[in-house]
Amino acid sequence: MTSIIERGRATKSVPPAAPPAKTPAWGGRRGVHRSSNGQKAVMAISGAVLVLFLVGHMLGNLKIFLGAASFNAYAEWLRTVGEPALPGRVLLTVTEIALVAAVLLHMTSAVALARRASKARPVRYAARRRSQARGYVARTMRYGGVIIALFVVWHLLDLTFGVVNPEGFAATPYDRVVEGFAPARWPVTLFYVVALVMVGLHLRHGLWSAFQTLGLARGRTRNLLSAAAAAFSAVLVLGFLSVPLAVLIGVLK
Repeated sequence: MTSIIERGRATKSVPPAAPPAKTPAWGGRRGVHRSSNGQKAVMAISGAVLVLFLVGHMLGNLKIFLGAASFNAYAEWLRTVGEPALPGRVLLTVTEIALVAAVLLHMTSAVALARRASKARPVRYAARRRSQARGYVARTMRYGGVIIALFVVWHLLDLTFGVVNPEGFAATPYDRVVEGFAPARWPVTLFYVVALVMVGLHLRHGLWSAFQTLGLARGRTRNLLSAAAAAFSAVLVLGFLSVPLAVLIGVLK
């Protein structure tokens, strides 16, 4: 009797487990923009927009070495670009809104990816050196981002709106730049230098991360792309720094 019962138990059928729910290709209800790949794409596109702006802004700043008339004319062109086909400042306002949106998207994507990476890696790295290196990069990007944000606010109040500039808004753009970086205001220039170094570090890290994400940093191209990211960032930073340093040493006055 026992053997019959045991055989009955052994041969008793077990209902099959329900198949796992399929995840939609576009990330389900959360949407592709909230997936890791979506966040990386948003961060890459917004970062590319900001890089293009930085390059254009640096080239425009260098016009100051052509003289006050050339620089003031360039500043006026920026203010009235698109006229008379479009009402005054429309194109400039649209550009400013796009830049603000790019900054916000870049920041929120970076925060989302950092949180996701932290949740996926609750245990510390066994290799202390690797952990320290990653921690250094994370701290540099975090605090560098804060410094850059504060610098952008000050930069706008100083050279764009003239609120904290000694010459005020009524002065020409050339005069605001010269007075803004005058030797007596060396702390402002120092802050400018620190912020731009942070921009360079941030840019170099972003370019290198983009190369890795795209799968380009392999084999022989690894060192080449690393050097290219560093060189591009250095040229951009030096281009921006040339203006305040030229004012500080008396080349521009």
